[in-house]
Amino acid sequence: MKRILMIAGMLLLAACDPTPPPQPETERQPNPVFETQIQAMEKARAVEGQVMEAAEAQRRQMDAATQP
Repeated sequence: MKRILMIAGMLLLAACDPTPPPQPETERQPNPVFETQIQAMEKARAVEGQVMEAAEAQRRQMDAATQP
């Protein structure tokens, strides 16, 4: 009985292939569920740049106004 179990176990282990199956070479496209969130993040990044530029310009104006 032990011999049969041992042989069955060895056959199961021999049948397993350790290499994963090849993945198809397709371009990853964003998930359409998250498309609106992705667009919102892109808009936020663009607005952040504008806000930072405006803050820097305001700082320069304040520095120029306080200089004698």
